[in-house]
Amino acid sequence: MQLDEDILARRRRDLGEDHPDTLAAASHLAVSLRADGEYQAARELGEDTLARRRGVLGEDHPGTLASADNLVMILGRVGEYQAARELTEDILARRRRVLGEDHHDTGASATFAIFLRTPQPLLKAISWHSRRRRAG
Repeated sequence: MQLDEDILARRRRDLGEDHPDTLAAASHLAVSLRADGEYQAARELGEDTLARRRGVLGEDHPGTLASADNLVMILGRVGEYQAARELTEDILARRRRVLGEDHHDTGASATFAIFLRTPQPLLKAISWHSRRRRAG
């Protein structure tokens, strides 16, 4: 995680807060923080990164949708289940419109949305989704 922090600090210094490469580094750090169990820090960085990517790249950009997807995982870990469901549904709708039904990211979002709509525990769905993202 130290490497992710160093990269983000350098990109902020050299490229600025809102440069797409800086935002990609911030997104990677948020994922690392979540993986290390630092959920509050991951959430704060994830929310900030998503807001910045929306402003810089637009609502439907694949990078923005990836940041939203990362935030869903964080929200589930901190117990914000309804927010995770709502954001997942938004991601799915955008991916269908932008990427099409046959794109692998759309398929992954559709599968995860189905898990979130069923009565099974959300954390089980998040665990499945996290494993799938690491494998893919």
